[in-house]
Amino acid sequence: MMKKQFATTLLITFLIILSQSAPAHANFFLFNLFGGKNTAPTQPPPTHSNNPDVVKLGMHNSEVYTIQQYLIRAKYLNGVADGSFGHHTQQAVMQFQRDSRLTADGVVGPRTMSALKTFKGTRPKVSSPALRRPVYHPPQNNDGVPHYLYTVPMLVTAYTRYDEGCTDYTYRGTYLRRGLCAVDPNVIPLGTRLYVPGYGEAIADDIGGAIQGNHIDLAMDTLDEAFDWGTKNVTIYVLSNV
Repeated sequence: MMKKQFATTLLITFLIILSQSAPAHANFFLFNLFGGKNTAPTQPPPTHSNNPDVVKLGMHNSEVYTIQQYLIRAKYLNGVADGSFGHHTQQAVMQFQRDSRLTADGVVGPRTMSALKTFKGTRPKVSSPALRRPVYHPPQNNDGVPHYLYTVPMLVTAYTRYDEGCTDYTYRGTYLRRGLCAVDPNVIPLGTRLYVPGYGEAIADDIGGAIQGNHIDLAMDTLDEAFDWGTKNVTIYVLSNV
């Protein structure tokens, strides 16, 4: 009887030592063998979170507000910081990245944020030739329209550098003024010369998040001019760049 009890005790001791060094599935087998419960620790479910070091289009938070303050101080963004990462903020970030020789993706990661924090100057001015008004050639047709390549129906609106969220410079780095316009580059390539009835010639020099498809935004010098223009459906003329 004593030998049987000793053998049983020895077996139980061996199984306990084995269970302490065995993997979880072995523990499960041993505990169930003796009628116990599986007490092996379980792994917590994985958590999914956005990269906290990246600020990009569509976000609304205090980080965006801080970024906008940096951009406004550096003269890359006009208006008041509102904490909303819209298309104007994205364009300002991209221009800052180009000037800082960073990847111009419009996303504020650690490198762009560091550059914004340490930037002490203001946006560099464009060279004086870019400040000159475009040359308006005399019309060559009886209807007052210059010689053109083709026409395109467009929704035509107007904007100024004084609009909230706008900067003093276009996407291509030209001082924003009358004679320029924002386009969808998939429809009108940047650099294209246009003639808009009731406005005159304009160069496609800017882009905008709201300017998509057959829609152009004419640059005006004053807010009154932009309000007077309003919104119109106009057939525009694409001119030769020569």
